[in-house]
Amino acid sequence: MPIDPYILLLLGTVGLAALFPARGTGADVASGGSTAAIAFLFFLYGARLSTREAVEGLKHWRLHGTVLACTFVVFPLLGLAARGLEPVFLTHNLYTGLLFLTLVPSTIQSSIAFTSIARGNVPAAICAGSFSSLAGIVITPLLAASLLGNSGGGFSAHALIKIVLQLLVPFVAGQVLRPWIGGFVTRHKKVLGYVDRGSILLVVYTAFSEGMVQGIWHQVSPVRLAGLLVVEAALLAVMLTLTWYGAKALRFNRGDRIAIQFAGSKKSLASGLPMASVLFGAHASLAVLPLMLFHQMQLMVCAVIARRRAHDPEAAETPTTPVPPVAESRIAVGTGRRSG
Repeated sequence: MPIDPYILLLLGTVGLAALFPARGTGADVASGGSTAAIAFLFFLYGARLSTREAVEGLKHWRLHGTVLACTFVVFPLLGLAARGLEPVFLTHNLYTGLLFLTLVPSTIQSSIAFTSIARGNVPAAICAGSFSSLAGIVITPLLAASLLGNSGGGFSAHALIKIVLQLLVPFVAGQVLRPWIGGFVTRHKKVLGYVDRGSILLVVYTAFSEGMVQGIWHQVSPVRLAGLLVVEAALLAVMLTLTWYGAKALRFNRGDRIAIQFAGSKKSLASGLPMASVLFGAHASLAVLPLMLFHQMQLMVCAVIARRRAHDPEAAETPTTPVPPVAESRIAVGTGRRSG
């Protein structure tokens, strides 16, 4: 079960923030840089989204509706049900982070990769992940406003405005300019992939620096972290089971069931981290911790499931579709070929 190398970079960034947190003027510079990086990140997401691919994907509306329901209805309901675990298993801040985890959109690239390995419907996985990421720009903040309230570090109408200005407006600008810059973005996708990852690392460093300065890490003990891992393992197991057998009950074929399971059971680190930074501010470090742990857990578990699905008797009858060789950590909103 592989460990995503990008997770190691993220953990290294957390360690750097713990040892050398940004303070004073340095904190202001890091915060400003993080804000600009997030806006540029979503601008690139918009520039990458192929309108033609999105329109084509709408033809399989039943599958995409199922994935969206899993991502933005079933997941949040399970998150709300987990409130009963507070404060025995989870502190209030860890529960808030867990609930936020259930609100973020699905991944793209890992859904594609695992669907391909398992010999599922890869084009459906591409479109489902892309639609989920695109919808999440609007749905995630609205759900956060409804379900988190003031527990999200002072979440308010002002936070919604920040989301619109920092995430949605740059994304729309990227879409508008795509006819002129789309070719450039495609030709330089490798370099811009480093921009993706670097931007997220800056967001993580800023968030965890603020957490260190605020002293919030004294609120988390090893026992609490262990409890969080147990809860997240149960959450992932429930979603993997529901997506597989629920899709079977809805009479989807094998290829579609695989796409639904992998796209409907996972959450995007690349989309969730920038959103958490905007929504939670100084409290973002604890808010994103459950998401970072869940991200690695889902990669490890789904890698095993995908390999086993590939050896199903039905798999021999299902042709595979090549997957673009792009790292999971570069998956992002608006494309089936990038970050998640």
